[in-house]
Amino acid sequence: MDDKPESTTGPASGPGVDPGAGLDRRAELSEFLRTRRARLKPEDIGLPDFGRHRRVPGLRREELAQVAGVSVAYYTRLEQGNGRNVSAEVLDAIARALRLSDAEHAHLTHLAKPKQHKKKQVARTEQVRPALRQLLDSIDGVPAYISGRRSDILAWNRMAAAVFGDWSELPPQERNWARLVFLRPEYRDLFVEWDQKAYDMVSYLRMDAGCHSDDPLLSALVGELSVKSEEFRRLWATHDVKEKSYGVKHLRHPLVGGLTLNFESFRLPDGSEQSLITYHAEPGSPSAEALRLLASWGTDATKAGVAGTTGTGTTGTGTSAP
Repeated sequence: MDDKPESTTGPASGPGVDPGAGLDRRAELSEFLRTRRARLKPEDIGLPDFGRHRRVPGLRREELAQVAGVSVAYYTRLEQGNGRNVSAEVLDAIARALRLSDAEHAHLTHLAKPKQHKKKQVARTEQVRPALRQLLDSIDGVPAYISGRRSDILAWNRMAAAVFGDWSELPPQERNWARLVFLRPEYRDLFVEWDQKAYDMVSYLRMDAGCHSDDPLLSALVGELSVKSEEFRRLWATHDVKEKSYGVKHLRHPLVGGLTLNFESFRLPDGSEQSLITYHAEPGSPSAEALRLLASWGTDATKAGVAGTTGTGTTGTGTSAP
């Protein structure tokens, strides 16, 4: 069968997104499957490649359907966004055929078999438990903060303010990692591997969108960033997803210079979908000494911090406002 450009539903969101309507889950499902299929070659899934020219990159639908063990018509309906009544077994087979990661597999399931909400999602202010605020205050010498839905920054300790800037001086709706990374140039300077940080932020938002496509604040955030940042639009169109985990970040701090920090993400077990994020340096390293200096400078470090603010540097709170 000759390759023909396949019709798609188009981007699920962008400059024309309705801020109050949420994201189009069917369009999200369609584009996610299409982009996962486009990145594979026949030999990747054990099929022969006869060297024929392909007008559209990646696998054909019939090739993927063959490996997944479903009919072409069934898979086509699914890729067109019609995931109604699809079984978990079929999704597992398609995930295996597409060589999806665990995060991608979970994302596919969220899109195809969304949880039913009793009421339409409304914008609510996220709350951080008092015990967690006390925990942040007690973590001495380690930058730490609580991240919520849409990567909103909800609470933080003094060391986080010293390293990342005093978020209490920002309007609540600006305390969001995606907005900081894509819209504030000082954060482009802060992260040595800014491209990786930007990719991570968009991948986290995509994962969130799969779970909460009816979230009006997420839709508004995506719409705003799509209008204001060409780089965000490009990354959003890839439909890549990932979970927050752990790793190393290299920073360029305005006061102490280079920092190499290990970060860990701890998903809170209280059903809030919030995470505790911590950064620490290898003991005895120059970065550990730099953190010690920032801690000894106290509020002076915060006042000269990354965001160029003049706050107190104590634990703060904030969410994206409705």
